[in-house]
Amino acid sequence: MGNSQVTSIILAGGQGTRLRPLTEARSKPAVPIGGKFRLIDIPISNCLHHDIRHICVLTQFASESLHRHIFQTYRLDNFSKGFVSVLAASQTLDGKENSKGGDKEEWYEGTADAVRKNLSNFKQAGDIVMLLSGDHLYRMDFTKFINFHIDNKADITLSVVPVPRSQVNELGVLKMDSSYKVKNFVEKPTDEKVITDFEIPASLREKCDGEEKTHVGSMGIYLFNKKVLFDILDKYDYNDFGKQIIPAAIDSYNVYAYPFTGYWEDIGTIKAFFDAHISLTSTNPPFNFYDEENPIFTHARFLPAARFSGSNIDTSIICEGSMIDKAVISESVIGVRSFIRSGSKLARVIFMGADYFEPDTAKGPNLGIGKNCNIKNSILDKDVRIGDDVQLINVKNIQDGEQDGITIRDGIIVVPKGMTVPSGYIL
Repeated sequence: MGNSQVTSIILAGGQGTRLRPLTEARSKPAVPIGGKFRLIDIPISNCLHHDIRHICVLTQFASESLHRHIFQTYRLDNFSKGFVSVLAASQTLDGKENSKGGDKEEWYEGTADAVRKNLSNFKQAGDIVMLLSGDHLYRMDFTKFINFHIDNKADITLSVVPVPRSQVNELGVLKMDSSYKVKNFVEKPTDEKVITDFEIPASLREKCDGEEKTHVGSMGIYLFNKKVLFDILDKYDYNDFGKQIIPAAIDSYNVYAYPFTGYWEDIGTIKAFFDAHISLTSTNPPFNFYDEENPIFTHARFLPAARFSGSNIDTSIICEGSMIDKAVISESVIGVRSFIRSGSKLARVIFMGADYFEPDTAKGPNLGIGKNCNIKNSILDKDVRIGDDVQLINVKNIQDGEQDGITIRDGIIVVPKGMTVPSGYIL
């Protein structure tokens, strides 16, 4: 029947500007990951595996493909009394007046503002409300998280991970006592004195893969007692949980930190997106899509198996519906319906595949990758057309820039969705 005590709210309305051009035509949670999934599948699957079946997804920017994916994928049966409900940004009486007075604002101005503008939809929510981001990669035992919250009689609980100093300006960091009660919190600090002040005492620091973890970072995953959530959103006219609500609530409410020790990655930049994908191709990836007991759900496409001919494929993921002819592929993730023609070489490439099958034609580059191409350290978005003899290898070692509509970020080449790269092109 589902855990009716908990209602999950997934915040999926961000623009994802640091992931452009992957987010030019889609919202960040709709970005494909792992060859056949989308980022939004991660939090929803985590909820369903822990019997949380009252799920609301708050959307805003470029959300059409995200809505379509959710509607096609998550149709809970009538007997479970569960739902995955999409709440798009809209004009409601819950919204506050805009800066000029008068009309109510439509658009969400932050995470807290998004929830506040939908409070009328949460009156029947469970006693505990869980707030999740729609763009993180992790697998988490929400049951342990919820029990920690209840056992500590917390009003608010943040899930946290140890992080190195280099990541502090990208996260909220906090101080806590030995019982995990939060004493102070600051969002994305840049002042070196503040960063130093929030360091974990040396005796408590942990090390992972040789990199010292100096701070405790918030994962952007929160538990609120429902009454506390409503009271806070009424008491404070703030727009964001991390920047404003959490710091303001520490003095008045019992705020605790739940220590999470598993893999968690904020897919916030092109480099983070690329590195997370490449790690999936390893023998023992930090995030395992091959967990039979806790699979990641996604839209069922009913595609035929991938087909290979005379190819050499090493440490790569090849998804269904792909057709690969005499190619050499290494450390790459090849998405659904990927066409790779003879003589082409791919090394450390994320190829998102295509939304449809297309027969080869005599006119112009066909869907997919043409013959005798050489592509390295690249992300090819869906439905691209790469002509013959194309080289995407970053000859000039450009770190950040644009050329002929192709973006380069941190040395990684990104070909936008639907783009055609003519035969013989060299980058």
